[in-house]
Amino acid sequence: MNIVLAASEAFPFCKTGGLADVVGALCQQFASRKGNKVLLFLPHYRNIVRVSSLKVVPGVYLVPIGDKIEQVSLSYINWGNVLVFFVGNRKYFDRPELYRTRTGEFADNDERFILFSRAVLEGCKFIGFRPDLIHCHDWQTGLIPAYLKTVYKLDAFYTRTRSLYTIHNIAYQGHYPYSTFRKAGFHPVDYTPEKFEYYGGISFLKSGIVFADNINTVSPNYAREVQRDKSMGFGLEGLLRARSNHFCGIVNGIDTEIWDPELDPVLPLGYDTVEVVQGKAAAKQALQKQCKLADDPKKPLIGIVSRLDYQKGLDLVVNIVEKYKNRAQFVILGTGDPMLEKAFQSLARNNAGHVSYHGRLDEELAHRIYAGADIFLMPSRFEPCGLSQLIAMKYGTLPVVSRVGGLVDTVKGYDGANEETATGFFIEPFNEKGLCQTLDKVFKTFEDKKLWLRLIRNAMRQDLSWDKSARTYLELYRKTIA
Repeated sequence: MNIVLAASEAFPFCKTGGLADVVGALCQQFASRKGNKVLLFLPHYRNIVRVSSLKVVPGVYLVPIGDKIEQVSLSYINWGNVLVFFVGNRKYFDRPELYRTRTGEFADNDERFILFSRAVLEGCKFIGFRPDLIHCHDWQTGLIPAYLKTVYKLDAFYTRTRSLYTIHNIAYQGHYPYSTFRKAGFHPVDYTPEKFEYYGGISFLKSGIVFADNINTVSPNYAREVQRDKSMGFGLEGLLRARSNHFCGIVNGIDTEIWDPELDPVLPLGYDTVEVVQGKAAAKQALQKQCKLADDPKKPLIGIVSRLDYQKGLDLVVNIVEKYKNRAQFVILGTGDPMLEKAFQSLARNNAGHVSYHGRLDEELAHRIYAGADIFLMPSRFEPCGLSQLIAMKYGTLPVVSRVGGLVDTVKGYDGANEETATGFFIEPFNEKGLCQTLDKVFKTFEDKKLWLRLIRNAMRQDLSWDKSARTYLELYRKTIA
C-alpha cells in the first residue's frame, strides 16, 4: 500500500502531547511491514528537531487561501523506512510554538491548517506519489477528507485514494466562522448541516467525520462514550451515531523501544519483572534526590506527568495534596493552565521535601518519574485513550485512574479479589471525596509488599506494544481502500 499520514505533530520531530507519540509510532509500525510505502507530512515549524540531514525538493508550488495564493516548499528526511516531508511556509509555520502563545491560540490557525491540508494534497502531486490511503489525525487535518470528496473529486490523480480519519480528542474541534469556509475554497452549495455547516461556522473536526471514508478513535470505550454521552461527544454524538457503521475504536500502544525499563539509559539501574524491586528502589532514590524530596523508601511516591488542563482533573489533586503531604510524596511534571501551574508552584514552594513541581517539557525527567514513582495518578474527567497509564504500567508504577475512555480498556482495577490480574486502581466515585477514599485504599495496599509486588508484575507483563493495534489499523486500511 502507498500510505500517507498527515498530522500536525509527530515524535521525535515536534510534540505537544500524546498525538505526536501515536503518529510517530504508527509510521514506523506500518513502514516495517512488507509491501507498504509510508510518507509522513508535517508542518515545518521553527522548532523541528532531528533534521540535520534535511533535503530540499527543488521548486515550490502554490496553495490558495481565500483570495490569496501562498507559496509552499517541501523538504524531507529519511527516517528509517519512512519518508518525512515538511511543509514549508515561513509566514504560517516559522513561530516559536506549534499552536499558541501563552495568551491563547494563534488567530490565524484556520489559515495555517487550510494551507497545510491543501499542501499535503498538492504536495503528493508535486512529488508524484499517488496514495492508496491518506490517514488524517485530529482537527488540524479534518479538511483533507473533505477536499478529496469535493474540490479534488474529479482529479484523476486521486481517483483511487481513500481517507481514514482518527479522532484523538473530540474536545478539540477547530471551530471557525463562515469566513473560514470561504477561505478554504469550498463551494457554497456544500454549506449545509449535512456537510460543512456547524453552528453558523465550520468545524474542521466535523468536516473530517462527514467526509472521511472511515473514522476511528483511540479506544473502543471512548468510541462508545462519544456516541452516547453528550458530555463526551461535545455536540458531535449524533453525527457519530449516524456514521457508526464507519466508526470504531482502536486502542493505542506505546513504543517499547523508547519505553523499556530494562534498557532505559536515564535510569540508574535497568530492571525487568525479576529485578523490579531493586530497580525501582534505585530509581525512586534517584528521583527523590533530583527533586529534593526526603530520602524515604517507605513513603509512597505519587507521580504525575500530564498536560495541566481541566480535562485531566488535576484541580482535584491541588485540593488534596495538603491532606496527604505527610503520608506521601508528590512529583508533578507538566505545563498548561496558568492557574494550575501557579497552584502547583505554590504547593511545591510551601511543602519543600514533600512536593516537587516542574513546569516544563522534560523527556528525561518523565522517564525517571515513570520509573521512580510507586503510584501514577491520572484523575481524568475524560480520556480518549491515554499513554501515560500504559508507560507507567510498563515501568511497574501502578496507575490510579478514572473509569473513563481508554483507561477502562487498558487498566484492570484491583477490587480486593483479583490480585492475579489487577494492574491498577479506579477512582470511585469521581469527585474529591472519591479520590481520597481511593488513595486511602491504595496506601493500605502499598503496605502489603507481597501483594503490591504481585500487582506490579501483573502490570509489567502486559503486552503494551503497538504490534496488535498496528495490525488492526492495517486491516482497517485494507477495508477502507476496498
